[in-house]
Amino acid sequence: MESHFTLKGSFKTSADASPAKDVIDAFFTEANETILTKGAPEGEGARIVEWDIAGDRINLTVESGKHVRAHDAMLRIRKPLAAIIGKEFKVGVRGIDVESYIIEIPSENPLGELKIPHVSNIVYDEGVITLTLDVGEAELEKRVPDRILTLMEDKIAAQSYGGKGEHWEILWESEKKEFTFSEDPTQEMVKQGWLKRGSSRGQWIHGAQSTRLFRTFERIVIDELLDPLGYNEMIFPKLVTWEVWEKSGHAKGVYPEIYYVCPPKTRDPKYWEEVSDYYKVTHEVPTAMIKDKIGDPIGGMCYAQCPPFWPFLQGETIPTDEFPIKVFDRSGTSHRYESGGIHGMERVDEFHRVEIVWTGTPEQVVAHSKELQERYLHIFNDILDLEWRKAWVTPWFMAQEGLDGISEQGEIGTIDYEAPLPYRGEGGEWLEFQNVSVNGNKYPSGFNVKCQSGEELWSGCSGVGLERWASAFLAQKGLDPENWPEEFRKRVGKMPKGIRFL
Repeated sequence: MESHFTLKGSFKTSADASPAKDVIDAFFTEANETILTKGAPEGEGARIVEWDIAGDRINLTVESGKHVRAHDAMLRIRKPLAAIIGKEFKVGVRGIDVESYIIEIPSENPLGELKIPHVSNIVYDEGVITLTLDVGEAELEKRVPDRILTLMEDKIAAQSYGGKGEHWEILWESEKKEFTFSEDPTQEMVKQGWLKRGSSRGQWIHGAQSTRLFRTFERIVIDELLDPLGYNEMIFPKLVTWEVWEKSGHAKGVYPEIYYVCPPKTRDPKYWEEVSDYYKVTHEVPTAMIKDKIGDPIGGMCYAQCPPFWPFLQGETIPTDEFPIKVFDRSGTSHRYESGGIHGMERVDEFHRVEIVWTGTPEQVVAHSKELQERYLHIFNDILDLEWRKAWVTPWFMAQEGLDGISEQGEIGTIDYEAPLPYRGEGGEWLEFQNVSVNGNKYPSGFNVKCQSGEELWSGCSGVGLERWASAFLAQKGLDPENWPEEFRKRVGKMPKGIRFL
């Protein structure tokens, strides 16, 4: 079974259209074979299955499959119908009323309780989800029913997506290493005064030792990867607006994981005086009072680091010889609300990352991904001496769009780098500590970036998470520099002493 649409509605007319009954009948009969079949396989167009005239209404019921949907059918016949009855009978078509609109969608399982705009009822019965839509002419013209259907199909597809295990294929694995350290590195760092918990959830204050480690990782990435491959450093914004997330695609589902940013309604001190006075008297911050004095969220704090770069290129046509463009950003923190999944230093709400972004023709982007992979292999083997593996992962957005074939060709998709953490024991879950992603035309298309030659543009990104690198490295090597690889020790130099406490 495919999706089925049943729309009962009417065309509002400027006068009684009964004198035009025969002409309308002939028009609808012809439309069922012409206008309402255009673009659909034979026998799969929309059909007007019944109609009548009641005063200043032409009532009709339209049924369809997915090719010419019932609401499209109403919009397709509106103008030619108006032309026919207007010319001969001086009757105008004033608009469309929708009495009911039912969409039936096949699904093996129910989707649970949902609240979807313009959907008044959702029922699941014997493999079919039935939606009752609450829409009018404006929603039909804005293609709201199409977006509702796409949303439901995405939710149904998400049920069948098997997760990482089903869309994961190992590409390369290093030799096994002998581990002499088996403690949780975060706990050891706390014991030795390398870091302390911050005042916010999932946040750490890094001491001199931890910071030295992070800065050394950064220098390695710059010296061994970014400089040799010709990257330029930029500074990307860390407050991201809805406009950016709409164009990047994150607005489809980022809401449970972002930290929202709301500006004050005014900077007038008088407007805020009661808040200040309340604190001065009670020594408590009146958060409920503050809620009433701030505006709607304008966006959120940096979630995925590369989207706010793209407005720099937005709407531009770039000379062909500029590609591939290669830039990176290390100017600030990223923030994700991890919802109870926080653990140690490797899974936090506030984290530090070097974000690597490149864009060019599809061939340039795929070739550069391979260059990055070679550089990472050198760093992880020859400098950090890690035990690690890399795996090909079909991203969720590809799986739901049926693009697995492209992923299998090794073009668009993500490579995850994973390392075992000895303290988790033999067979414990490995930590994803690095990735390289080729995103296809997702960002150049979303931000309307063009190449002078007219060639299609793709892009890629790779995030170096400093907390993840430190977690993998210290879990395998421990905190004693004497046990670190010689090549890494040279770059660290003498570790600083932290702040002593009595």
